[in-house]
Amino acid sequence: MFKKIPGTKDILPDEVSRWQAIEETSRNIFSLYNYKEIRPPIIEVAALFNRSLGESAEIVQKQMFFLKKDKDVYGLRPEGTASIVRAYLENNLDKTAGLIKVYYLGPMFRAERPQKGRLRQFHHLGCEVIGSPEPYLDVEIISLADNLLKAYKIEGYEIKINSLGCAKDKKEFREILRKGLKIKLPRLCPDCKIRFKYNVLRILDCKNEGCIEVVKKLDLRGAHLCLECQRHFDKVKDGLDALNIDCKIDPYLVRGLDYYTRTVFEIIHHDLGAQNALGAGGRYDNLVSDLGGPNLGAIGFAFGIERLLLVSKGQQPVTSSNLVYIVALGEEAKKQGLKLLDNLRKEGIATDTDYEGRSLKGALRRANDLSSQIVLIIGEDEIKRNVVTLKDMASGEQKQVQVENLIPELMTNVKIQNSK
Repeated sequence: MFKKIPGTKDILPDEVSRWQAIEETSRNIFSLYNYKEIRPPIIEVAALFNRSLGESAEIVQKQMFFLKKDKDVYGLRPEGTASIVRAYLENNLDKTAGLIKVYYLGPMFRAERPQKGRLRQFHHLGCEVIGSPEPYLDVEIISLADNLLKAYKIEGYEIKINSLGCAKDKKEFREILRKGLKIKLPRLCPDCKIRFKYNVLRILDCKNEGCIEVVKKLDLRGAHLCLECQRHFDKVKDGLDALNIDCKIDPYLVRGLDYYTRTVFEIIHHDLGAQNALGAGGRYDNLVSDLGGPNLGAIGFAFGIERLLLVSKGQQPVTSSNLVYIVALGEEAKKQGLKLLDNLRKEGIATDTDYEGRSLKGALRRANDLSSQIVLIIGEDEIKRNVVTLKDMASGEQKQVQVENLIPELMTNVKIQNSK
């Protein structure tokens, strides 16, 4: 018997309804902010991620899945931003659309050790805005993330923000870090000793307790920011205050990917344990030009859907309360039931029936298990009189309805939702 690959998960029918609830809520909120959905491919030329994330990034060095075909090397996407910027440029949206606001949902892939809330195939929902350096756009993005979490009925999360500054500021920040960490290098974990040489900012993101203690003793209170970047960050903070969004300024917060500049943020939830990030994001004002496009400001974020579901106690699954269930007793009734199924579905009414030869009692039990609102019973007597017995599962009341009047009855009196 075959088994799934470690780090992947079967999302079974009983679970899918919770995913759909998250997805539907997300689409509704994104539409309020005028974001449109985009669907880039899950496979890209590997060089795209090497260029955008940075050759020294741990995602590139340790976590990416590569596929080789002849001389071509492809990568399964480990995150969504690079693909969306590539799509923006390849489809000339910088010339035809200008500023775009897009969101996406879909699988991502990283070859890392599976643990709580961290899989090798996981799912992101996120958004990107390309075309503006405005600090109030940063406010909108963080506000959007906050409102999404509220809509999911998630409580107990914390928003942390910081500014990395521009490219010149980041270079100075790296030098400050190297200077402060150099004499403490023996106390760092083996991974951070490598990071010190190739990507020193990643040391601030290490979860090793010894490294955390070393980092806490560094003074990183924004001294590296130039005047323009400091003013930008001040406007972001003022905007968040105006919206009463509670954020904690964390000078130790960085994003390990090379493309981040200026505002970065992370949303954590302590119920998730050591890997406590629900989602994160920030500005990447140089990425569009780095990938061959014009010099355009951009910002985005992504949530891990699996992590949202771990803490989403209030996000109720979508149920089948509007389902109509047909119980056909006997061969002739089954023929009639087949036609009725087709007619109701063509009217946009969700309908199902028994295909397992259950008795009336067993079929009613199955209808109840499916949370059906209405059961339609067809037997010999109903066929002779050209009626259908309609049973309201909530009240238990039954009545007979002429076949020609059934659909109007369902659409009005019973309040079945129509999907048309």
